[in-house]
Amino acid sequence: MTKLTLTPRQRLYQIIFGTSTRFGQWFDIALIIAIVSSEIILIISSVASIESQYSHLLVIAEWSFTILFTIEYILRLYCSPRPLAYMRSFYGVIDLMAILPAYIAFLIPGSNYLLIIRLIRVLRIFRVLKLARFLRDSNILLRSLRHAQRKIFVFFSSVLILVTVFGSLMFIIEGPANGFTSIPKSIYWAIVTITTVGYGDIVPHTVMGKALASLTMLLGYSILAVPTGIITAELNQEMKTHRGLIRCPNCATSGHEMDAEYCKKCGTQLPETL
Repeated sequence: MTKLTLTPRQRLYQIIFGTSTRFGQWFDIALIIAIVSSEIILIISSVASIESQYSHLLVIAEWSFTILFTIEYILRLYCSPRPLAYMRSFYGVIDLMAILPAYIAFLIPGSNYLLIIRLIRVLRIFRVLKLARFLRDSNILLRSLRHAQRKIFVFFSSVLILVTVFGSLMFIIEGPANGFTSIPKSIYWAIVTITTVGYGDIVPHTVMGKALASLTMLLGYSILAVPTGIITAELNQEMKTHRGLIRCPNCATSGHEMDAEYCKKCGTQLPETL
């Protein structure tokens, strides 16, 4: 049998996108180190005393990483068999977002701090280290959030209506004399109150205003559990579905626990599922 010879482009794809080869693993580990190093540079450059003393070195380091990531992104496009599919994928968008702010900073000063999004690329460490269980758990959570998105949208729409109504009522009751100078500012107060944050920068002074504030706070406590309950219910359903997918290849028994490695009936090793 003749050994399949890879083209330079295929070999580059295997290194950049794959983790099955030693060079592929080294590439991803080196990439993660570069990402974390660039984030450290970005964070310390926001400290005025350090930035004023080492601004030149920080700029050089930041642009060195940006050029490095730009070259990496171009190479990914070059060796990918479906460049457009990669560009539209989650990692493709994040990879592009990891370099764009540096170039946008020429037009909008300060936008380079958006480069903090590079840190999301560290998620590749789960793929590099083959932490399949972490990936599986994260996929279950993502699917639960996706299934609950309509319920969550309805809930937040209801909350938005409530804070608008309560904010408008507070504007009518308290008025500019007590700090509620406009309906948007009153809505801000309602949001801060209903989420139980309570900054205290705007407070009601009248009896009616305090009564409305008390009702808003009580309502805030009662609705806080709603999104948690929605997500928990969807997560529980997704975990039940996932248990049904873990089927023994020997006896076809399903319903195993998520962390099970062997069949509870015949002892056969179970396949990994994501």
